[in-house]
Amino acid sequence: MSFLQIQDATVTFPARRGSEAFTAVKGVSLSIAKGEILGLVGESGCGKSTLSRAIMQLQPLTAGRILLEGGDLSKLDSHQLRMARLNFQMVFQDPYASLNPRRTVFSTLTEAVRARTGKLPKEALWERVAALMQRVGLNPDFALKYPHEFSGGQRQRIAIARALGPDPRLLIADEPVSALDVSIQSQIINLLLNLCRDLGLTMLFISHDLSVVRYIADRVAVMQNGQIVELGETGQVLTAPQHPYTQKLLEAAPALRLAEV
Repeated sequence: MSFLQIQDATVTFPARRGSEAFTAVKGVSLSIAKGEILGLVGESGCGKSTLSRAIMQLQPLTAGRILLEGGDLSKLDSHQLRMARLNFQMVFQDPYASLNPRRTVFSTLTEAVRARTGKLPKEALWERVAALMQRVGLNPDFALKYPHEFSGGQRQRIAIARALGPDPRLLIADEPVSALDVSIQSQIINLLLNLCRDLGLTMLFISHDLSVVRYIADRVAVMQNGQIVELGETGQVLTAPQHPYTQKLLEAAPALRLAEV
């Protein structure tokens, strides 16, 4: 059984005044094995983020199912879903927008840890927070600082640490490096890759950047207009694409065609 199964997922936004109903995700089916990193690529507006929100149960499906370890997430009540979400966490594109500016790093990470453990003595909390910060490459001495006191790359490390706080088994990373300087992107990509290997995490990595997906993903799914148009091993898809849309994406990044995958 696949760790995560997306079965015929469809998301339609209802019509508003002056506009028609819009289907952002159209019958998508994907599966991710335990410990696998699946890259989901496509241009902006193709439905990648809507699909990620549907997996997180932040956006209800119009049709289809999302199964995590065989359990249908859509059938859970609010309490069950809150508990299930401890097992799948999300890393968003903009770390500054996703972090509470009024909370210190310690407060942010404490909330994430307590979601799984409940109340802990303060000394134990400090140990857990320090361990999380060290794991993502941050100095625990900075735990009482606020998000605005960090660089963009450091803020994304904080966001990743927060996602790790409840000890999840699945990470959904939605464009986690696109808001960062190019010089910092590789550091965050390597961090995510090492975390998946060291902690045995499964990850859905969403990006429009084929060079990033080429580096981190075991398999890649190509999305166009709400549908998966190509799926396969990363090396195979990026060296011998079968679908015209995938070919166009590669033509927009010609260096990839010459690179060794």
